[in-house]
Amino acid sequence: MLKLDISKVTPFVGSDIIEDYTNRAIAAQQTLVDGTCPGNDFLGWLNLPASITPEFLGEVKAVAQTLREECEAVVVAGIGGSYLGAKAVIEALSNSFQWLVGCNGPAILFAGNNIGEDYLYELTSLLKGKKFGVINISKSGTTTETALAFRLLKKQCEEQMGKEAAKKVIVAITDAKRGAARTCADKEGYKSFIIPDNVGGRFSVLTPVGLLPIAVAGFDIDALVKGAQDMECQCKDSNKLNNIAAKYAATRYALYAAGKKIEILANYQPKLHFIAEWWKQLFGESEGKDQKGIYPASVDLTTDLHSMGQWIQEGERTIFETVISVENPEHELLFPSDDENLDGLNFLAGKRVDQVNKMAELGTQLAHVDGGVPNIRLAIDRLDAYHLGQLIYFFELACGLYCQLLGINAFNQPGVEAYKKNMFALLGKPGYEKETEAIRARL
Repeated sequence: MLKLDISKVTPFVGSDIIEDYTNRAIAAQQTLVDGTCPGNDFLGWLNLPASITPEFLGEVKAVAQTLREECEAVVVAGIGGSYLGAKAVIEALSNSFQWLVGCNGPAILFAGNNIGEDYLYELTSLLKGKKFGVINISKSGTTTETALAFRLLKKQCEEQMGKEAAKKVIVAITDAKRGAARTCADKEGYKSFIIPDNVGGRFSVLTPVGLLPIAVAGFDIDALVKGAQDMECQCKDSNKLNNIAAKYAATRYALYAAGKKIEILANYQPKLHFIAEWWKQLFGESEGKDQKGIYPASVDLTTDLHSMGQWIQEGERTIFETVISVENPEHELLFPSDDENLDGLNFLAGKRVDQVNKMAELGTQLAHVDGGVPNIRLAIDRLDAYHLGQLIYFFELACGLYCQLLGINAFNQPGVEAYKKNMFALLGKPGYEKETEAIRARL
């Protein structure tokens, strides 16, 4: 199971304070369970792992197998929580050089998460002459970035394969009854999966939103779900020592109350880069309200020690770090000896590369703590589907608990709509005439 170490936090915030906040977090968990917290119509993620049946996973895997057999590439069209979770898991489990060595199955590509004309041109050019499928992920079907990508991909897929063949390789993951994406799926006869009404996008990786793309990539969604189920079960234990999500939430809150306004999620395993991107959305969109909340940032170490290391070591002391440490790598590689020893590193000869990496991690932690940066360490046994499932549910629950301590609704995102109104007004969307006039007066 995951292991949480906060021993490098207690010199900055007393253990009695963290203990008090842990008790409060566990009490807050009951408000999630009872459905009495703000945003209680979006609590479907809370008991989601336990509700996932083998039959449901079998249905997801069957559709994934069809796409694997029929397609050279599958494009996942979605934005925010509709793609970040899937991309995070796929990147973490894939060969780092997948794009060069190829894969056993279709290439997984992503679109609908930007409005980059060059990106979309290059993507559609790449897909010319190829058998490709599309997983369109959108509750409404009207999100600009995703809707644009789906228009392009649907048209190209039908032109290259014919409408009937395209129906087999276009899948909709959308609302059960309403919205443009649901209407399109029903009209065209696409296979579809439902995004539960009570699960928001950033909490949706354990729904078909994440499970289908991960299965198409060839990874073990049974193990992913089992890891989440085990973490859900552990965090329900009446022994609060087992509820590491509550302990993490409490530690974050104690640090925030002590003036630490930025959390840096660090890793020493490059494959965790997009786990950090998913984490940033989860926490940033959940807690950044009412002019409150910790700013979630991330670094890939040791790489970023040569760029951000100076600032972390000696910059403004409003930060703390949470380090995800992978205890057991999948492969073994020894540091080589060199007869000339021009770089002076023969003292490392014969050591595992991971041992050098772990000492870099420990040395950095000690240096940052000495520099005034509290450090949380989250250790996972290995980078596989089971442990990623644990990590995902751990962060989801911790996020919900932390936001209860902060006194905000974790499950809405009212500020996200502000830019859309301006964009639609600037583009002349019907119904936005007053907004267009107001914007023009400001320019």
